[in-house]
Amino acid sequence: MIQNIQIKNNFFILHPSGAIFWEDKKMLLIADVHLGKVTHFRKHGAPVPANAAFKNLEKLTEISNQFQPEIICFLGDLFHSKLNEEWQDFEKWVEYTKAEGILISGNHDIIPQYLYEDLGVKVFDDLLLDGFLLTHHPTEIKGTFNFSGHIHPGIRMKGVGRQFVKLPCFYKTETQLILPAFGNFTGKHILNPSEKDEIFAIVEGEVICVSKKIKE
Repeated sequence: MIQNIQIKNNFFILHPSGAIFWEDKKMLLIADVHLGKVTHFRKHGAPVPANAAFKNLEKLTEISNQFQPEIICFLGDLFHSKLNEEWQDFEKWVEYTKAEGILISGNHDIIPQYLYEDLGVKVFDDLLLDGFLLTHHPTEIKGTFNFSGHIHPGIRMKGVGRQFVKLPCFYKTETQLILPAFGNFTGKHILNPSEKDEIFAIVEGEVICVSKKIKE
């Protein structure tokens, strides 16, 4: 199950992968993939399965094939660390996909910009499109609606009895929407929504609006 929302007369699809498809622009918005993180941690002795490194690119391929976007915009932290062997896999993925690539620089994006540009991926600090501000860090500028990542938003939900579960979520306020981390090897920052906020949790392959359940 997906969620369709409308902002500023534009239409968006919230997908359980953590991506958003901007229908009017035929653009995929994806935050915090953190490619290279698995290899980086394995190099330093962390017991992370080697195949975990391929799951992010598999997800990227699946979501690209599903929506056939003209543009894929990464909202920062595309690559987690310095160059490692996962960069070669990313090069092959860029060659495979037909969409134009855009990267909004994040705090982990330390790989030289020219290497992205050599692949045809354009790099920006931020991008303003028709009143929508695309950034890595959540940013509020009057008159714009902000799409961002960085925080890896999550929500704490009460289950049966006294059990609680922490779920990744899309976190929407009146002026911004924070995307969940797309990467499979990332944590979650639990947020406390206000009465006006809308929360779309990712649960077992579905995107479900849970705002009312949180406020009850």
